[in-house]
Amino acid sequence: MSGRVLLVDDDVELVELLRDYLEREGFAVSTAHEGVAGVAAALSARHDIAVLDIMMPGMSGIEVLAQIRAESAIPVIMLTARGDAADRIAGLELGADDYVPKPCTPRELAARIRAILKRTGPAASTPASPIVVGTLTVFPAQRRAERKQVPLDLTSTEFNLLEVLARHAGQPVSKTDLSQEALGRPLTRFDRSIDVHVSSIRHKLGNLADGRSCIQTVIRKGYQLIVE
Repeated sequence: MSGRVLLVDDDVELVELLRDYLEREGFAVSTAHEGVAGVAAALSARHDIAVLDIMMPGMSGIEVLAQIRAESAIPVIMLTARGDAADRIAGLELGADDYVPKPCTPRELAARIRAILKRTGPAASTPASPIVVGTLTVFPAQRRAERKQVPLDLTSTEFNLLEVLARHAGQPVSKTDLSQEALGRPLTRFDRSIDVHVSSIRHKLGNLADGRSCIQTVIRKGYQLIVE
């Protein structure tokens, strides 16, 4: 089995289409068609990843995501209206791991799911030495990180990005490379997801003693991690 997927969307026809395809690809799929049920299912610990539609009646996808993130770090992919940048950025800021614009093909969604599960599932948890950069320690095998011995509350994608930056500490890493290595997909034009995730990581890391951010923006080269 490729993984346990939760689909949360009020579009019953679309959900069944996606479910049929994902099951043929080897995923175990559960569904919910409204927000309250979606939150309960996501917090049940019976799924490896949740796919969440932003536009739902009653409790919106943004509200569902906020409730999930208050209690769980389960990876979440948002389904967003194509071109709706505001909801997309709001979702990423709340801790969504990635987004797929609607209408999407089942094949594209399956590829995004696999990319995230590859980095968060048991197969990704192979023994690896901790990465120490000043007061920051990243533990790849346990998928956790701490700064000054204080645990960092990171989403799965934030951890992926921080791990890549830590492995290249002191050197700029392009957004193209970060997208490929941390999100498992090529960077697309106008895609701001890397910027939003990095902004969140910056906040969680705190500043250097001189007030600068631990993650520096290097113009035309990308992001660079510096930790005292």
